[in-house]
Amino acid sequence: MVIDRKRGEISHHAFHELPQLIPDNCLLTFNNARVVPGKLFGRIDGSDRIFETLIVSRDDSGTCRALIKGLSRLKPGLRIRYCDGTLEAVFAGREDAYAVLKFDVAGDALKKRLIEQADMPLPPYIKRSLTDETELKQLDRDRYQTVFARNDGAVAAPTAGLHFTETVMDQLKQAGATLAYLTLLVGPGTFQPIREEIIEKHRMENENFLIEREEWNKLVIQKKEGKPILAVGTTCVRTLESVKLTVEAGSNISGSTDIFIYPGHDIKNVDLLLTNFHLPKSTLFLLTCAFGGSDLIKQAYHEAIKQKYRFFSYGDAMLIT
Repeated sequence: MVIDRKRGEISHHAFHELPQLIPDNCLLTFNNARVVPGKLFGRIDGSDRIFETLIVSRDDSGTCRALIKGLSRLKPGLRIRYCDGTLEAVFAGREDAYAVLKFDVAGDALKKRLIEQADMPLPPYIKRSLTDETELKQLDRDRYQTVFARNDGAVAAPTAGLHFTETVMDQLKQAGATLAYLTLLVGPGTFQPIREEIIEKHRMENENFLIEREEWNKLVIQKKEGKPILAVGTTCVRTLESVKLTVEAGSNISGSTDIFIYPGHDIKNVDLLLTNFHLPKSTLFLLTCAFGGSDLIKQAYHEAIKQKYRFFSYGDAMLIT
């Protein structure tokens, strides 16, 4: 779906038409974060109860922050066995909504074990269980990763990027588009629902970003020359709206952002947005409304339902021009 903000018009296209749908001299920005397998199923010593665990972050000592279903029932000191007992951790306590786990292995050894034995952290509406076939889990590893994924650490894929194939990327280059990459390590906070009645009170979790020098300078030059910048996905919008594209850099640009973009926010650095159809009452939906205008985006969603578009992570895309 293409949403033209100036004309207030909606039209329907196939994704392979993208090179013809974007303006001349456009720069497309992609989030090259790589999703690390981090979903584990564990049992506490002496119990048959299964705890689903999602590793959110880890350090070199083997200490991890994790989301655990049933966290309130755990007591510090409990030992949890994962992967049929071949991987073990001690529950050290809580840090806000997260569990702190101390694994028996650390550093690269723990990373290797997670890559080999953990499942991909798919969205909760895609159901997987401990007994799913290995072939299905391998498909998840292949499909829930962009073709340009490079930097490890995300707990969710930048799903707008899943539409792109190597062929489409080549066609964009042939059409004269410039491609630039940044890394925003997507965390679980991005997808947490808004529970505040007053949306301004909602707080996003910090997420780390990196823009390498060469990619940053592409963006700065594009901005100085007044040429259009297209963000592929809401993660690129949040990153680009957290920086000032004014001066070329001699080194990489890094930092963190907790920016919350909702209607009324002044979008400064992004001219076009390619994104999926998101869950209602989510920060992602509000960002899309901020970019495209609430009335027009709501109209587009009604049209998408009427035309039987697919929603969410593996769904269809909209291009807001």
